[in-house]
Amino acid sequence: MTIVKNLVRAAFVVPMLVALTSACGDDQPASKAPTAAPAAPSAAPSAASPSATGDPAARAAATVARLSDEDLAGQVLIPYAYGSAATTVDKAAAAGNQKLAGVNTPAEMIAKYRLGGLILVGFKPDDPTGSTNPTSNVENPKQVRALTAGLQDAAAKLPAAAPLVIGTDQEYGVVTRITEGVTMLPSALAFGAAGQPSLTEAAWHAAGRELGAMGINVDFAPVADTLGAQGSSVIGSRAFGSDTTANAAQVAAAVRGLQAAGVAATLKHFPGHGHTTGDSHNELPLIAQDRKAWESQDLPPFRSGIEAGAGLVMSGHLNLQAVDKGVAATFSRKVMTDVLRGQLKFTGVAVSDAMNMAPAQKWPAGEAAVRALNAGNDMLLMPPEIGAARDGIVAAVKNGTLKRERLVEAVTRILTLKFRTGGTAQPELDAVGAEENARAVAALDAASITVLRGRCAGPLATGPVTVTAPASREVARVNLVKALQGAGVNVQAAGGAGIHLVGYGDKQVDLDDAAAITVMMDSPGLLAWSKSPTLIATYSSSRLSLTALAAVIAGKAKAPGKSPVAVGKLPRSACVK
Repeated sequence: MTIVKNLVRAAFVVPMLVALTSACGDDQPASKAPTAAPAAPSAAPSAASPSATGDPAARAAATVARLSDEDLAGQVLIPYAYGSAATTVDKAAAAGNQKLAGVNTPAEMIAKYRLGGLILVGFKPDDPTGSTNPTSNVENPKQVRALTAGLQDAAAKLPAAAPLVIGTDQEYGVVTRITEGVTMLPSALAFGAAGQPSLTEAAWHAAGRELGAMGINVDFAPVADTLGAQGSSVIGSRAFGSDTTANAAQVAAAVRGLQAAGVAATLKHFPGHGHTTGDSHNELPLIAQDRKAWESQDLPPFRSGIEAGAGLVMSGHLNLQAVDKGVAATFSRKVMTDVLRGQLKFTGVAVSDAMNMAPAQKWPAGEAAVRALNAGNDMLLMPPEIGAARDGIVAAVKNGTLKRERLVEAVTRILTLKFRTGGTAQPELDAVGAEENARAVAALDAASITVLRGRCAGPLATGPVTVTAPASREVARVNLVKALQGAGVNVQAAGGAGIHLVGYGDKQVDLDDAAAITVMMDSPGLLAWSKSPTLIATYSSSRLSLTALAAVIAGKAKAPGKSPVAVGKLPRSACVK
């Protein structure tokens, strides 16, 4: 961090250039210019500018030195936008953008507020993070690539002339924004069950290639939380498990895989959401351990991810009472600066969790933004009012409640990350869904299948089978039927030995006590209530996971996985010591 701090200090002595570079347009949904002219930004660099070449940190410092307060304030914001294209949206999307930012299109939003980033979102009713995602702007890889290209075109016209941070929550499992056409990794618990960091790294490298091909340069993953006995239901299958040492190895592997593909990884939710019983979308959860327990249980995966070079750490809206009682970590200097920067030596970008979540809306948007920056966050995710957040930051710099040096430090980190990730060539779109990616992920899936009760060799069902599931699992049921048939199993519509599927959100009432085999496709806790003689966990409902499951049921493959969380009184595996 020393070089960045020195460059930040040097940035203050470089003269600032100011000029008008904005354009105005009409007020129609398909417009290509802001509906309101932005304040005059500083001039964009010429091709010969020192920010166009060289070391990322040096380029960042040179760029920051010529930016106005308004430019700097925009760079720390990473909102969402309505619409599946950058410059042309339908009337409903235009209305959403008008309400959020006073513009019609995502490109206009970038221009008006000189944004540093944009998050791609997707609302799904069964997504545990769905409450903060009021829209969907991702459909398929071709559409996402076109969208991100348009967003980058808009960012290139800003004074910073730097790549846009385009991030998304592609955790896989229950939190997955882009599903169509991509190689679906299983949930994090499946990686924990496999217990092979080399397979984790390969699978996440495949994911990084696909994200990069679609124009996404930041993934808000992996989840570095360690699950506690009572906190497991909040984060659940999004985490690698309950063993902090094993989690640390998994987190580091995921970071290496993603970043080797040129996509920056994000460790979340710092300082740890796994030992909480509340959900930070709705309330301020309590991290109740004493400091020694917290440091031994929650910190190791974050430390290992930082040591692996993670580009970002996401602050959680969490009450770490052992460090700063009653204050959400996002707004705590003791957590975000003293611990993250001082104790863990993190030098990358600290990004807040969504600022439209309940604990962050304790204050008006402008005040919340300033508090988060003063605590040590560099980038603010999904502010509920973009204009108010930007104006609050600018006003705070002018009145001294936010030191300009703190804002410059934040933007220098952000631009350094951008210039670093921008050095990786974008893969062609045919990298998405490529066979080599499927092979890497399939190997991980095969290693994760866990038999918690039942036979460990030979076919797990004799004679014909019938696959059943709650109505919401029909896609998974059909995929398993096809996979079983491909593995040579006789599947019939009724009358066969029952194979019953359950998944995320299902409860005891969704079990079938008459089934010969019950399969849990998410966190496996529900299996503790099942009476089936054979119990299997896949931790995922993806096609590749169900193909691996079919091979085990057919007796063509072993089940080498071990549950990374306790499942009642069941063993972690009936087949592996």
